[in-house]
Amino acid sequence: MKKSRLVLIFLSMFLMVGIIAGCGNEKSNGETPNTDTDNGGDEVVTLDFFQFKVEIADQLQEMINEFEAEHPNIKIKLETVGGGADYGAALKAKFASGEKPDIFNNGGFKELELWKEHLADLSEEPWVEHVLPIGKVPMTDTDGKLYGMPVNLEGYGFIYNKDLFEKAGITEPPTTVSELKDAAQKLEDAGITPFAAGYGEWWVIGQHLLNIPFAQHEDPVAYIEGLYDGSQKIVGDEQFMQFKEVLDTEIKFANDNPLTTDYNTQVTLFASGQAAMLQQGNWTENMIYEINPEINMAFLPIPINDDEAASDRLPIGVPNNWVLNKNSEHLEEAKLFLNWMVSSETGKRYLTEEFAFIPAFDNIEPAGLGDLGLSILEYSKDDKTIPWTWFRWPDGANKEFAATIQEYATGKIDYDTVLERFQSTWDNLK
Repeated sequence: MKKSRLVLIFLSMFLMVGIIAGCGNEKSNGETPNTDTDNGGDEVVTLDFFQFKVEIADQLQEMINEFEAEHPNIKIKLETVGGGADYGAALKAKFASGEKPDIFNNGGFKELELWKEHLADLSEEPWVEHVLPIGKVPMTDTDGKLYGMPVNLEGYGFIYNKDLFEKAGITEPPTTVSELKDAAQKLEDAGITPFAAGYGEWWVIGQHLLNIPFAQHEDPVAYIEGLYDGSQKIVGDEQFMQFKEVLDTEIKFANDNPLTTDYNTQVTLFASGQAAMLQQGNWTENMIYEINPEINMAFLPIPINDDEAASDRLPIGVPNNWVLNKNSEHLEEAKLFLNWMVSSETGKRYLTEEFAFIPAFDNIEPAGLGDLGLSILEYSKDDKTIPWTWFRWPDGANKEFAATIQEYATGKIDYDTVLERFQSTWDNLK
């Protein structure tokens, strides 16, 4: 009996040791609550990709699918917030809640300063040597470190329907503000709505449109630095006083209810032939062609005076950048994805043919560009460009600028009050 009891005790101890050893082996496998495994037992990581370019959301997901097929141990969860939504506020909310994405967008300049503590240094990545000089400027800090990959090059202005212009008897595209007024009048006389105006979108008017008087300065950066130190003013500034001409022209000749017209409605009005001009950029190209594959279009400048040499220029720059969360658990996988996007044949094909992007890299040839992309290239090659300046403005100024323009468009305030409001916004937020 004693012998049997000793055997049972020994067996029990042996089983307990085995269980403990099994638990120890389970922990040593490196399993975590956020990690899955594929059928082969290899670790599968998931990257959270939070981006704002709604116009390429579907194509971007297709590109991700191809990346995942080539890299079965990496999954990418794509979330897009843009168009009429406030991406910046949504991104701040993500970080505040602890749901910090691995890959996201940053505009550079002031935005780089705001987010730098969260961003990975990408200076040594293999794609950096191929970035065009203009593509490095927004995300390079004072120490020369690069914190973002340029998404692409983009430009904007008044997109115009060549066929509707011809129908109205306009033989030469306008390049000055007086010519723009004349063209708008001819279009209206021909029963054609001149402008599809999306004044319901803060970024259309408070950012892109208002960029023009800033960018038309001889040295826009110096002017903006002067606004910060108080040596320059918006009230009384020549370019801002001239801005009234183009603003009044678009408001006068716009579609019905421009203040309630959002991005999708604005682009649809133009693409469907219900308006002859659209203040937007080449990022609308895919959407326009989906609605009207046969449309014949190009860019006009947004002129503020009758100086043709100064007015006949398009704002062209880096619209945004891909950045990485430096505290990501999967930083190396995120770096791998960015590099694949601009170095693999699949990634380059999507950038040029599917996204219709103008590459910001010297190793990627433009391909698949439509009328708008080609128009941007033409202005770029002719050196007829002005910069994008809003990334240098105080945080939140663009939305307050937009609210002021919206109030002016309703007739509630005069233009002198507009300039005073612009000045107050800058002074309060700088």
